[in-house]
Amino acid sequence: MVPRYYRGRMSYKVRSLRVDEWPLAKALRLEALRDPVASIAFMETYESAVARPESFWRERAERSAEGAFGAQQIIAEGPDGEWVGTVTVLMEEAGTRDWAGMPVERLQGHLVAVYVQPGHRGIGLTEVLFDAGLEWAWARGAERVRLLVHEDNARAMRAYRRAGFTETGLITTLGSDPGGRELELAVERPDPESDG
Repeated sequence: MVPRYYRGRMSYKVRSLRVDEWPLAKALRLEALRDPVASIAFMETYESAVARPESFWRERAERSAEGAFGAQQIIAEGPDGEWVGTVTVLMEEAGTRDWAGMPVERLQGHLVAVYVQPGHRGIGLTEVLFDAGLEWAWARGAERVRLLVHEDNARAMRAYRRAGFTETGLITTLGSDPGGRELELAVERPDPESDG
């Protein structure tokens, strides 16, 4: 992925993770898991993540770094080079089951692990991260890209709708909270005929 630059209040660089950057990816993930909405936004806890061995973080980076086909972690660097946001795109093959056990009906991308630091929210950075993720998924032939969001995560829901995602009607429960409903939102691959 060619790095792209975003100029909001400050300048940001959005690009794919490199394999050797696993310590930074780990640090950003642990930070995300301490966010006040982490319990409804992520499928793991800070305590379980911080206890994982170094090999886990290295392998996770290898599976989602620049050049990987099945997944891609995209990061946003702030003007000082600090990592301030991330999203990961998982490719899901038709005829398989996704990480949550749901059937996959067509080739699609699945956005997970979305996080932007509080001081960088509300300026469109999530949309820029999503655009990069969508571009990566479309280049791999995805017919659509989806995500799941907890019904009580209003902040995330607003950001996803601003980025063009709409509810599909699919509702599921994940994790240990059977009362917590996850809503699927998706965006369909653009029709190349409609561009001209």
